[in-house]
Amino acid sequence: MTLRRRGEKATISIQEHMAIDVCPGPIRPIKQISDYFPRFPRGLPPDAGPRAAAPPDASARPAAASAGRRSPSDGARDDDEDVDQLFGAYGTSPGPSPGPSPSRPPAKPPEDEPDADGYESDDCTALGTLDFSLLYDQESNALHCTISKAKGLKPMDHNGLADPYVKLHLLPGASKANKLRTKTLRNTLNPTWNETLTYYGITDEDMIRKTLRISVCDEDKFRHNEFIGETRVPLKKLKPNHTKTFSICLEKQLPVDKTEDKSLEERGRILISLKYSSQKQGLLVGIVRCAHLAAMDANGYSDPYVKTYLKPDVDKKSKHKTAVKKKTLNPEFNEEFCYEIKHGDLAKKTLEVTVWDYDIGKSNDFIGGVVLGINAKGERLKHWFDCLKNKDKRIERWHTLTSELPGAVLSD
Repeated sequence: MTLRRRGEKATISIQEHMAIDVCPGPIRPIKQISDYFPRFPRGLPPDAGPRAAAPPDASARPAAASAGRRSPSDGARDDDEDVDQLFGAYGTSPGPSPGPSPSRPPAKPPEDEPDADGYESDDCTALGTLDFSLLYDQESNALHCTISKAKGLKPMDHNGLADPYVKLHLLPGASKANKLRTKTLRNTLNPTWNETLTYYGITDEDMIRKTLRISVCDEDKFRHNEFIGETRVPLKKLKPNHTKTFSICLEKQLPVDKTEDKSLEERGRILISLKYSSQKQGLLVGIVRCAHLAAMDANGYSDPYVKTYLKPDVDKKSKHKTAVKKKTLNPEFNEEFCYEIKHGDLAKKTLEVTVWDYDIGKSNDFIGGVVLGINAKGERLKHWFDCLKNKDKRIERWHTLTSELPGAVLSD
């Protein structure tokens, strides 16, 4: 026992403090908590089996005989041994083991769980699903998009509902020229449209390199419309003349590659019909419609019309002009012009078709044009020769407008 003078404080070292057991009995070290919960990241050590195993005759020892002759210190020591046996000094399972513990198989790695922010778990529940079908009519060069319905759309308004509509874009391409949209349905999260939107002038080349972007938006009267979700379908997944049905979860808005849009930008397409009429002794040129025209006005649209010339035109009487269609990039004309000419002279002629944007008070803007004749190439040449070979047969073809026409008069 340490003696101290009156007035002095008792000093106990930290080692002595940690070694004191609060239970009655002799002072003995307290086990560390790590002795009861050991961690072996790569499994049990090689010598864990014999140390963790209980003596073979431990269970056969009579409990009553040992209870009568153990001291208080022995009882405390037995308690510790029971705790060691319960938890296992090296992480063995509770309870006595009859012998050396068998080797355990390695633990299986946890299976990959679906990402909580992934496509299936987040977007499907938060943004909703969209049902639609697509059909590519190869003969008429048309892509029919039937928007059926949506389910579980994200609420966008204060009343917990939305005013949804669907808009379509063909990528790459100018958004205004390729934009189609459904009607707006009010106050619903499960709208049913059953509308068919059609793109005209779609070629086999478009079906290989273009992608259809389908967006669902919420219409607001007093502010900008809000985006809900979208999905994209590469057109190469479609088979010609075969309807494919989709039921897809909407995704968050994806970026559009602007550089790709500019590199593949077009002036538009035009559908022209040619027919040599034996009855009228002349060439009938039909201007059916245009699609995806370039926007020339500040409002993002154009006021297009079409002019045709049959060259060489010595008397300058071959000019024909369609009516002007206001504020549209996909005009439908359905007008036909007749050029009185002998069938044998057509091989020496060239048909020039140009599309213009009408402006008031200033010069009209040239949008694009196409030339059919013996000096043309590809589909333009083929269209011209098919007309010459097949009298009295109307032949329609789509042609891509170009911004430059050799020898053409690009002023109105």
